[in-house]
Amino acid sequence: MLALEHLIDIGIDKQQVLQTIGYQADYAPSTRISSLVDEYVENVPNLIDPIYTYAIKNVEWVQGSIAFIGDSIIFKSQVIARLLEECERVAVFVLTIGSRLEEMVCQLARDKLVLQASILDAIGSVATEKVADFVQDRISEVVSVKGFCTSRRFSPGYCDWNIGQQRMLFWALSGDTVGIRLTGRCLMIPQKSISGIIGIGSGNNNVENYNPCRTCKKLNCPGRRA
Repeated sequence: MLALEHLIDIGIDKQQVLQTIGYQADYAPSTRISSLVDEYVENVPNLIDPIYTYAIKNVEWVQGSIAFIGDSIIFKSQVIARLLEECERVAVFVLTIGSRLEEMVCQLARDKLVLQASILDAIGSVATEKVADFVQDRISEVVSVKGFCTSRRFSPGYCDWNIGQQRMLFWALSGDTVGIRLTGRCLMIPQKSISGIIGIGSGNNNVENYNPCRTCKKLNCPGRRA
Protein backbone atom coordinates (compact mmCIF):
# COMPACT_ATOMS: atom_id res chain seq x y z
CA MET A 1 0.00 0.00 0.00
CA LEU A 2 1.41 3.37 -1.01
CA ALA A 3 -0.27 6.70 -0.31
CA LEU A 4 0.70 10.19 -1.43
CA GLU A 5 -1.09 13.23 -0.10
CA HIS A 6 -0.82 17.01 0.09
CA LEU A 7 -1.96 18.81 3.21
CA ILE A 8 -3.75 22.12 2.87
CA ASP A 9 -3.96 23.43 6.40
CA ILE A 10 -2.05 22.80 9.60
CA GLY A 11 -2.42 24.91 12.71
CA ILE A 12 0.70 26.47 14.23
CA ASP A 13 0.53 26.96 18.00
CA LYS A 14 2.31 30.14 19.11
CA GLN A 15 3.30 28.66 22.47
CA GLN A 16 4.99 25.72 20.77
CA VAL A 17 6.98 28.15 18.63
CA LEU A 18 8.09 30.07 21.71
CA GLN A 19 9.09 26.85 23.45
CA THR A 20 11.12 25.84 20.40
CA ILE A 21 12.94 29.18 20.55
CA GLY A 22 13.66 28.58 24.24
CA TYR A 23 10.92 30.30 26.20
CA GLN A 24 9.44 28.48 29.18
CA ALA A 25 5.69 28.45 29.68
CA ASP A 26 5.93 30.85 32.62
CA TYR A 27 8.18 33.37 30.86
CA ALA A 28 6.57 35.88 28.50
CA PRO A 29 8.52 37.05 25.43
CA SER A 30 9.11 40.71 24.64
CA THR A 31 6.49 42.59 22.64
CA ARG A 32 8.79 42.60 19.61
CA ILE A 33 9.34 38.85 19.61
CA SER A 34 5.66 38.18 20.25
CA SER A 35 4.71 40.39 17.31
CA LEU A 36 7.26 38.72 15.01
CA VAL A 37 5.95 35.28 15.90
CA ASP A 38 2.38 36.39 15.21
CA GLU A 39 3.38 37.92 11.87
CA TYR A 40 5.31 34.89 10.66
CA VAL A 41 2.69 32.40 11.85
CA GLU A 42 0.07 34.33 9.89
CA ASN A 43 2.17 34.24 6.71
CA VAL A 44 3.57 30.72 7.03
CA PRO A 45 0.91 29.14 4.73
CA ASN A 46 2.57 31.04 1.88
CA LEU A 47 5.95 29.51 2.68
CA ILE A 48 5.14 25.83 3.12
CA ASP A 49 3.88 23.03 0.91
CA PRO A 50 3.24 20.10 3.25
CA ILE A 51 3.28 16.73 1.55
CA TYR A 52 3.83 13.15 2.66
CA THR A 53 3.87 9.60 1.43
CA TYR A 54 3.82 6.25 3.19
CA ALA A 55 3.85 2.54 2.46
CA ILE A 56 2.63 -0.30 4.64
CA LYS A 57 4.82 -3.42 4.59
CA ASN A 58 4.55 -6.83 6.20
CA VAL A 59 6.96 -7.72 9.00
CA GLU A 60 8.36 -11.06 7.79
CA TRP A 61 10.61 -12.03 10.71
CA VAL A 62 12.73 -10.58 13.51
CA GLN A 63 15.86 -12.07 15.01
CA GLY A 64 18.13 -10.29 17.48
CA SER A 65 18.64 -6.74 16.23
CA ILE A 66 17.54 -7.53 12.66
CA ALA A 67 14.00 -7.01 11.33
CA PHE A 68 13.26 -8.32 7.85
CA ILE A 69 10.42 -6.46 6.13
CA GLY A 70 8.56 -7.27 2.92
CA ASP A 71 10.25 -6.42 -0.40
CA SER A 72 13.72 -7.24 1.02
CA ILE A 73 13.84 -4.34 3.46
CA ILE A 74 16.17 -4.90 6.42
CA PHE A 75 16.17 -2.70 9.52
CA LYS A 76 19.14 -3.07 11.89
CA SER A 77 18.45 -1.84 15.41
CA GLN A 78 17.78 -3.50 18.74
CA VAL A 79 15.16 -0.88 19.59
CA ILE A 80 13.36 -1.23 16.26
CA ALA A 81 13.60 -5.02 16.30
CA ARG A 82 12.02 -5.18 19.75
CA LEU A 83 9.12 -3.10 18.47
CA LEU A 84 8.62 -4.98 15.23
CA GLU A 85 8.71 -8.43 16.79
CA GLU A 86 5.33 -7.46 18.28
CA CYS A 87 3.99 -6.12 14.97
CA GLU A 88 2.36 -7.70 11.95
CA ARG A 89 3.04 -4.70 9.70
CA VAL A 90 4.99 -1.47 9.62
CA ALA A 91 4.29 1.88 7.98
CA VAL A 92 7.27 3.58 6.37
CA PHE A 93 6.84 7.30 5.74
CA VAL A 94 8.53 10.52 4.67
CA LEU A 95 7.16 14.04 4.83
CA THR A 96 8.26 17.61 4.25
CA ILE A 97 7.03 21.20 4.29
CA GLY A 98 9.09 21.98 1.20
CA SER A 99 12.06 24.31 0.73
CA ARG A 100 10.52 27.81 0.50
CA LEU A 101 10.56 28.51 4.24
CA GLU A 102 14.10 27.18 4.47
CA GLU A 103 15.19 29.48 1.65
CA MET A 104 13.61 32.46 3.41
CA VAL A 105 15.44 31.59 6.64
CA CYS A 106 18.73 31.53 4.73
CA GLN A 107 17.96 34.89 3.11
CA LEU A 108 17.16 36.48 6.49
CA ALA A 109 20.43 35.11 7.88
CA ARG A 110 22.38 36.50 4.92
CA ASP A 111 20.76 39.88 5.60
CA LYS A 112 21.98 39.57 9.22
CA LEU A 113 18.41 39.42 10.52
CA VAL A 114 19.33 36.66 12.94
CA LEU A 115 16.33 37.06 15.26
CA GLN A 116 13.86 36.88 12.38
CA ALA A 117 15.68 33.89 10.89
CA SER A 118 15.61 32.06 14.23
CA ILE A 119 11.89 32.67 14.71
CA LEU A 120 10.98 31.56 11.20
CA ASP A 121 13.17 28.48 11.52
CA ALA A 122 11.41 27.57 14.77
CA ILE A 123 8.04 27.95 13.07
CA GLY A 124 9.26 25.63 10.32
CA SER A 125 10.26 23.02 12.89
CA VAL A 126 6.86 23.22 14.58
CA ALA A 127 5.10 23.00 11.21
CA THR A 128 7.11 19.89 10.28
CA GLU A 129 6.20 18.19 13.58
CA LYS A 130 2.54 19.11 12.99
CA VAL A 131 2.67 17.34 9.63
CA ALA A 132 4.26 14.32 11.34
CA ASP A 133 1.44 14.27 13.89
CA PHE A 134 -1.08 14.44 11.05
CA VAL A 135 0.59 11.55 9.22
CA GLN A 136 0.65 9.42 12.36
CA ASP A 137 -3.03 10.10 12.99
CA ARG A 138 -3.84 9.35 9.36
CA ILE A 139 -2.06 6.00 9.42
CA SER A 140 -3.72 5.13 12.73
CA GLU A 141 -7.13 5.84 11.22
CA VAL A 142 -6.42 3.68 8.16
CA VAL A 143 -5.26 0.61 10.10
CA SER A 144 -7.79 0.91 12.93
CA VAL A 145 -10.52 -0.02 10.45
CA LYS A 146 -8.91 -3.46 10.31
CA GLY A 147 -8.57 -3.72 14.08
CA PHE A 148 -4.90 -2.71 14.36
CA CYS A 149 -3.26 -0.14 16.60
CA THR A 150 -0.06 1.83 16.01
CA SER A 151 3.13 2.59 17.88
CA ARG A 152 4.95 5.85 18.34
CA ARG A 153 6.97 6.90 15.33
CA PHE A 154 10.70 6.21 15.15
CA SER A 155 13.27 7.78 12.84
CA PRO A 156 16.80 6.77 11.80
CA GLY A 157 19.34 8.57 13.97
CA TYR A 158 17.44 8.01 17.21
CA CYS A 159 18.41 5.45 19.85
CA ASP A 160 20.59 2.77 18.23
CA TRP A 161 19.09 3.12 14.75
CA ASN A 162 21.93 4.31 12.55
CA ILE A 163 21.11 7.27 10.33
CA GLY A 164 22.61 5.34 7.41
CA GLN A 165 19.41 3.29 7.44
CA GLN A 166 17.73 6.25 5.76
CA ARG A 167 18.76 4.59 2.50
CA MET A 168 16.82 1.44 3.35
CA LEU A 169 13.82 3.47 4.42
CA PHE A 170 13.83 5.42 1.14
CA TRP A 171 14.24 2.12 -0.73
CA ALA A 172 11.06 0.88 0.93
CA LEU A 173 9.17 3.74 -0.74
CA SER A 174 10.27 2.63 -4.21
CA GLY A 175 11.80 6.01 -4.98
CA ASP A 176 8.56 7.92 -4.38
CA THR A 177 9.93 10.28 -1.74
CA VAL A 178 7.88 13.44 -2.56
CA GLY A 179 10.95 15.33 -3.77
CA ILE A 180 13.06 14.66 -0.66
CA ARG A 181 16.61 13.53 -1.40
CA LEU A 182 19.46 12.25 0.72
CA THR A 183 22.95 13.68 1.01
CA GLY A 184 26.01 11.45 1.17
CA ARG A 185 25.66 11.51 4.95
CA CYS A 186 21.99 10.51 4.75
CA LEU A 187 20.66 13.93 5.77
CA MET A 188 17.45 15.00 4.07
CA ILE A 189 16.97 17.92 1.70
CA PRO A 190 14.79 19.92 2.30
CA GLN A 191 15.94 19.96 5.90
CA LYS A 192 12.42 20.47 7.24
CA SER A 193 11.58 16.84 6.53
CA ILE A 194 10.98 13.76 8.66
CA SER A 195 11.27 10.09 7.80
CA GLY A 196 10.51 7.08 9.92
CA ILE A 197 8.40 4.07 10.71
CA ILE A 198 5.29 3.32 12.74
CA GLY A 199 4.69 -0.19 14.02
CA ILE A 200 1.29 -1.76 13.36
CA GLY A 201 -0.03 -4.58 15.51
CA SER A 202 -2.92 -5.94 17.48
CA GLY A 203 -3.97 -4.36 20.76
CA ASN A 204 -3.00 -7.57 22.56
CA ASN A 205 0.72 -6.92 21.92
CA ASN A 206 0.71 -3.48 23.60
CA VAL A 207 2.37 -1.96 20.52
CA GLU A 208 0.97 1.50 21.20
CA ASN A 209 2.73 1.70 24.57
CA TYR A 210 6.19 0.61 23.42
CA ASN A 211 8.72 3.14 24.71
CA PRO A 212 12.45 2.23 24.80
CA CYS A 213 13.17 5.35 26.89
CA ARG A 214 11.72 3.60 29.95
CA THR A 215 14.68 1.23 30.07
CA CYS A 216 17.35 3.53 28.59
CA LYS A 217 19.85 5.04 31.05
CA LYS A 218 20.84 7.96 28.80
CA LEU A 219 19.06 10.67 30.78
CA ASN A 220 20.41 13.65 28.79
CA CYS A 221 19.16 12.38 25.42
CA PRO A 222 17.42 15.21 23.48
CA GLY A 223 15.01 12.69 21.96
CA ARG A 224 13.96 11.22 25.31
CA ARG A 225 10.21 10.58 25.57
CA ALA A 226 8.16 10.58 28.73
